[in-house]
Amino acid sequence: MNYIFLRINFITCSLLSFGFLAQAQDNIPENIPPVQFEKVQVASESFESVGVFDVNNDGELDLVSGSFWYEGPDFPQKRYIGEVERYGEYWDDFATIPLDVNDDGHVDYVTGGWFGKSIRWHENPGDDSEWSEHIIDQTGNVETIRSWDVDRDGYQEIVPNNPNDPLKFYRLDRDDSGQPTGTFTRVPVFERQGHGLGFGDINGDGRGDFIISEGWLEAPEDLETGEWTLHEEFDLDDASVPILVVDVNKDGKNDLIVGQGHSYGLDWYEQSVTSGGDRSWIKHSIDPNNSQFHTMEWVDIDGDGEHELVTGKRYHAHNGNDPGGDDPIGLYYYKWNGEVFVKNTISFGPLGEGKGTGIFFEVVDLNENGRKDIVVAGKDGLYVFFNEG
Repeated sequence: MNYIFLRINFITCSLLSFGFLAQAQDNIPENIPPVQFEKVQVASESFESVGVFDVNNDGELDLVSGSFWYEGPDFPQKRYIGEVERYGEYWDDFATIPLDVNDDGHVDYVTGGWFGKSIRWHENPGDDSEWSEHIIDQTGNVETIRSWDVDRDGYQEIVPNNPNDPLKFYRLDRDDSGQPTGTFTRVPVFERQGHGLGFGDINGDGRGDFIISEGWLEAPEDLETGEWTLHEEFDLDDASVPILVVDVNKDGKNDLIVGQGHSYGLDWYEQSVTSGGDRSWIKHSIDPNNSQFHTMEWVDIDGDGEHELVTGKRYHAHNGNDPGGDDPIGLYYYKWNGEVFVKNTISFGPLGEGKGTGIFFEVVDLNENGRKDIVVAGKDGLYVFFNEG
């Protein structure tokens, strides 16, 4: 296999992309220069999701994407997992969530698809044989899936984004000793959801709330018997998955970071609460000049102890039919400087030069050097961006 290495220098790619933040650039702390990355092409496959976990229990992190897994630490060749159905430019595989479902010591993964209308888990056989597929539920069209500890029991639940279908999460069943049993329980949340999904504590009561495009769903005290309350305080349109719930300006209240998955725009919504308890949201633009911000991660990418926003364009999210679908492709991190988000370009350019995010990606320290790397798939190929500090 041939690797393509390209050192990425963080230079302003275009006045259009950076002009609106020119003044903010002057406020960057001088002792934190932009991070540099080494770009490595792993495969030209066009699956849009990639997960990172130790497939063969050798102590090295591997990459799992679509029909294949790639053995770490150098990912020299792909190993077959199983067939994934294809529909035009799409593979029916929109997430890769590591989870040892059957407690056999081998990490499996959960995925799902728009066309098959199901979520499913693929069983790691522990050898080179094909991975068995197990249907969890026919849950409706799957835009993508995320996992959060919804019930605060220390374990992650599986939460699919099913536009126009009910919102629900899936709890992995466990025995009395806490070990997984290989089955899931479906827990209903709300009668309908749109495009976009987030999870976090909005009102500061210690419970995680769901954020959908139509508003936020306040968690009841008892998730089994209580009713989730919808607060229609905003309309996020074709929102990203995830919608990030973070305290951007550190005022003690969680805000929202929202990309538009199928149109232009990346924004944060500042939460404001009056002394009387009335809540409102102030919209602030982060990057209006790029489209298809379908997914994102909130992570410390430069090692300064503060989190940055890592996101970019999902290449051909709707096969080029979205606004900006044929614009150049980009991958970026945005650093909060106390007033605005400052854009740093990781990769940018036309197909073959720039790189986008796909629909599900990972930020993880692959080579155990203390710096987080970016592993990203998509219709534009599978790549690793090694963080060089």
